[in-house]
Amino acid sequence: MNATEVNVIVVGAGLAGLVATYELVKAGRMVLIIDQENRNNLGGQAFWSLGGLFLVDSPEQRLMRIKDSFELALQDWMGSAQFDRAEDYWPRKWAEAYIRFATGEKRNYLHDLGLRFLPTVGWAERGDGNALGHGNSVPRFHLTWGTGPELVRIFREPVLEGEQQGLVRFAFRHQVDELIVDQGAVVGVRGTILEPCDDLKRGQKSPRTGIGSFEHRARTVLLSTGGIGHNLDLIRRNWPTDRLGKAPNHMIPGVPSHVDGRMLEIAETAGAHIVNRDRMWHYVEGIHNWDPIWPDHAIRIIPGPSAVWLDANGERLEAPNFPGFNTLGTLRRILSTGYDYSWFILNQSIIGKEFVLSGSEQNPDITSKDIMLMLRSRLSRDAPEPIEAFKRSGVDFVVRDNLQDLVAGMNELARGPKLEYDHVERQLQARDRECDNKYSKDAQLMAIANARRYLSDRLRIIKPHRLLDLRHGPLIAVRLNILTRKTLGGIETNLHSQVMRPDGNPFPGLYAAGEVAGFGGGGVHGYNALEGTFLGGCIFSGRAAGRALAGQYAHAR
Repeated sequence: MNATEVNVIVVGAGLAGLVATYELVKAGRMVLIIDQENRNNLGGQAFWSLGGLFLVDSPEQRLMRIKDSFELALQDWMGSAQFDRAEDYWPRKWAEAYIRFATGEKRNYLHDLGLRFLPTVGWAERGDGNALGHGNSVPRFHLTWGTGPELVRIFREPVLEGEQQGLVRFAFRHQVDELIVDQGAVVGVRGTILEPCDDLKRGQKSPRTGIGSFEHRARTVLLSTGGIGHNLDLIRRNWPTDRLGKAPNHMIPGVPSHVDGRMLEIAETAGAHIVNRDRMWHYVEGIHNWDPIWPDHAIRIIPGPSAVWLDANGERLEAPNFPGFNTLGTLRRILSTGYDYSWFILNQSIIGKEFVLSGSEQNPDITSKDIMLMLRSRLSRDAPEPIEAFKRSGVDFVVRDNLQDLVAGMNELARGPKLEYDHVERQLQARDRECDNKYSKDAQLMAIANARRYLSDRLRIIKPHRLLDLRHGPLIAVRLNILTRKTLGGIETNLHSQVMRPDGNPFPGLYAAGEVAGFGGGGVHGYNALEGTFLGGCIFSGRAAGRALAGQYAHAR
């Protein structure tokens, strides 16, 4: 493939870029994929994901007797997004289009490529307790059988076939520094050729030593370079202090170090419109990885609802700030103390049944599609081995046989005030007394009872019991840190993934997809996400870009 033959330059070889390239290869287009990392990182952040996808009215939901619909999903999305800005014009349109895609077509598209899901559907981000507010009214989190690597595979393989056919060429270790603009249109890219590191494993930090320069031209350029999740300085610069409070002093990145957000500034310098910079998505259940792949590697706990959640002062979090319910609301509540961490207190029975760690590498049974290993690990009283490893080696874990020793261990890890044992004991005993009946005034126990009415949650969520009961021990405390993850704003795009200029007109020759575009439109999620929507946003926006660039749709606004 000669440079003059290239129809499209795709900058970024993550999931959105692969999906777009897949669509372009199907149409017989010539594609050059440029990425600053080596070939081992093909698929980007999606490879490390749990592979959860937001679907509406799916066969898996119907099997679980879940009644879902486009109307209910749209109500939940809009209640969570709370669009309220002029620049939400395209995000609103993307949101409605995405819900329509998630209601049927999305599953069929992926199923035809060979993707399969576990039969149980997870209930993520259960919300703020308001029918018109934030959260999922019903379970919609569909877990990929094979997790993130399988989701990457179904697009990577046809793209690599395109490489064999001469339709796709890769330029790894090429860092784009500039978009070439000629007579108001983007016609190519310039940048730095980086020092080779072919043997570096996926996710590991790569050197930024330049050994040369490059320039490539094509009729169109697609940006699919990801967000700002490992650029802590940029996160702090854009932090929404008015909504969430002061930015945390201590944050741990949940994405590799190459997720730096450089392309946002590069695109803006060229003339692209960046919107909703202050919208972002960070988790409050972050733990330091005892066996890191990238610098300061963080893992998120995906908890069931039974752990007791205390802030840094030792105060139990109130409704709706329960595990798995209200991510950004809980983040705001935690930061309101003036400290950037909180605590789970639980026991072995709870951790064994309810804890899941986000990440393909933390779920080897599902990632490897090993049914027997999954049954053994998920049905045992012990937690799955990756979780037990964190119990043994994780710096955020305290395991003790009694509460007094547990609180003493928590105080050794505290970055703020020392907890008072009597106050912690009083709150746990009060909660435990509420477990003696099937009904309660304790809002968290009421939420657990509601969740256990759903079949899948009855299998995952342990029956409420006295947390201090020694038969369920040992006791466990987990120091929870703020884990950085996703950009919810980004490059403004229309429904064909064309980049928009500040004057509201399309930027000729330039497209964007995935997280760099706020997963579509510059902020399809608005202020909040419903989970399973980040991978889905990469797929939907990447597909829209690929099909538009392949000439299947008109590009008019």
